[in-house]
Amino acid sequence: MWLIAMFDLPVESREDRRRYTRFRKALLKDGFMMLQFSVYARYIPSEEAAEAHRRTVRSVVPPLGEVRLVALTDHQFGKMEVFYGRKPREPEEPPAQIMLF
Repeated sequence: MWLIAMFDLPVESREDRRRYTRFRKALLKDGFMMLQFSVYARYIPSEEAAEAHRRTVRSVVPPLGEVRLVALTDHQFGKMEVFYGRKPREPEEPPAQIMLF
């Protein structure tokens, strides 16, 4: 299963940019990888683990902006169409094993 975090956070003031950076770094620290600007994904082995990571993300959401979390099965994630320019590309593969940090 994949947990996708999509967010739109303000970056108008210096404090907004700091909050954006803290949120982004918290996602990376929690094992998310950047798919696109403001779209991050993390492979999750179970629904229970997904809920733990949802709680982590909820705890670092800045006071302004919008954050969306969605879980996709491996099959759904694998059906994603990815283009780099006009050239198709394969979606990311799930890790071969659980990564320990």
